[in-house]
Amino acid sequence: MFTSIRTRLTFSHLAVIVVAMSLSGFLLLSFLEQYFLQAMEDSLAAQAQITAQALIPGAMTESPPVEAQSAAYNTVQQQQLSNLSIQAENVAPPSTEIPLGELDFSYLNEASLQLSSQLDTRIRVLDSEGSVVLDSHPSQDGVDPINDPLVELALAGQYASRTDQAGPGEERAMEVALPILLEGELVGVVYLSQSLRDLTTVMGDLRTRWLFSTLIALLLSGLVGLLLSGAIARPLRRLTAAAGAVAQGQLDQQVPVQSRDELGRLSETFNEMTARLQAVRQMQIDFVANVSHELRTPLTAIKGLVETLRDGAVDDVEVRDHFLETVESETDRLIRLVNDLLILSRADSEALNLQREPTDLASLVQAIVDRLAPQAEATELKLRVETSPGIPLALVDADRIDQVLVNLLDNAIKYSRPGGTVTVSVDSADAQWILVQVRDEGIGIPEEDLARIGERFYRADKARSRAEGGSGLGLAIARALAEAHGGKLWIVSQEGQGTTVTFAVPASP
Repeated sequence: MFTSIRTRLTFSHLAVIVVAMSLSGFLLLSFLEQYFLQAMEDSLAAQAQITAQALIPGAMTESPPVEAQSAAYNTVQQQQLSNLSIQAENVAPPSTEIPLGELDFSYLNEASLQLSSQLDTRIRVLDSEGSVVLDSHPSQDGVDPINDPLVELALAGQYASRTDQAGPGEERAMEVALPILLEGELVGVVYLSQSLRDLTTVMGDLRTRWLFSTLIALLLSGLVGLLLSGAIARPLRRLTAAAGAVAQGQLDQQVPVQSRDELGRLSETFNEMTARLQAVRQMQIDFVANVSHELRTPLTAIKGLVETLRDGAVDDVEVRDHFLETVESETDRLIRLVNDLLILSRADSEALNLQREPTDLASLVQAIVDRLAPQAEATELKLRVETSPGIPLALVDADRIDQVLVNLLDNAIKYSRPGGTVTVSVDSADAQWILVQVRDEGIGIPEEDLARIGERFYRADKARSRAEGGSGLGLAIARALAEAHGGKLWIVSQEGQGTTVTFAVPASP
């Protein structure tokens, strides 16, 4: 069931919504219930104070603790005079000449009192002995207040409150009891109780609405989760299908890039990978074809010469010697080709095993130029060396750099016009790199071929290079050896004006 990433994403999304809604609903409903209870307690305390002051002029009550009062307390206290109406008819207040210790509430029993409140509150007034002297709802049953722990605390001079937890078939209620003080002496208790059925109804309605909104949120989030997970899973399915096709050899696979996020970049990377794989496969095909062609030409020549010798040409000494020289030349060509391929193979596998030593490149260049001078003179070319003072030693394999320079100079000599000059310069780019540059004044490289110069077996002038024995591997080997030293090789050329090949190698510390 959960093997699909779309399913896992959808259920993860729903799980987050459920946890968030449950936690936020629980916290919010708990806060609201506590706030309403505190507001109701403040309201009852305010009513008790107003009741005491209305029935007994000059009386005071013990206020709730400061930390028990909420922000609703002041508002309720200011509005209770309009919410609570206490009317006394034919009430004779106690004589001020009666000593405080002899004060009782008998006059309240004789009075015709009418208590009304906009809140459904039961108000009872008790004397200092705990006897009820006034009850706003005498018809309601209840526990005798004198046995109530709240009354006991109030008779001890303390403010007390309680929220009753309803049992089966019962309603929750809140009670508060405040001591009545007259000139600092306890003369009675105001005991108020109120049903919490309105609060219970409101909280039940809020919970129902919260559950309903949670269900709607789950439905909407499930729909959104499906859409989002589909948007994520769809390109992944395309990538999976394309990767499977590539594994079967179909390297032309491309997937559409429909976003700029991680999936979009993954699609771009996949497309680049398949394009490179196609290029590599095409290079392998071209490589095999070129190697086959390069090997077939000398092998065909050797086979033809051997057959001619076997047919009787061996008896002619002059013809035999010429044929044997040709066979030796073609064999040397095969050996060079195999060696070149071996160098490239080792370079590709990073197995050249370079023997790096501090080397004076200026001296090495001069020695190579002296060695190739006869070849240049045969084509009426001049070889020139330019060096700058203070060039540091290079940390290179001298034999491999010799191969690089020989290949570059051989190309420069082949593609230069008679009477021209080939210049080899050595300079230090900075303290870390040494630049070696080979410039000729030859035919140059056409702009359309310049980007491919250096590819294996690629020739800009195919007919001329083949006639002179070139295989198209010289520049590829030079570049591979330069990069094996941690440097690089680049070419600048303009058709008809010559070519400049530059490579950089690291200086010795």
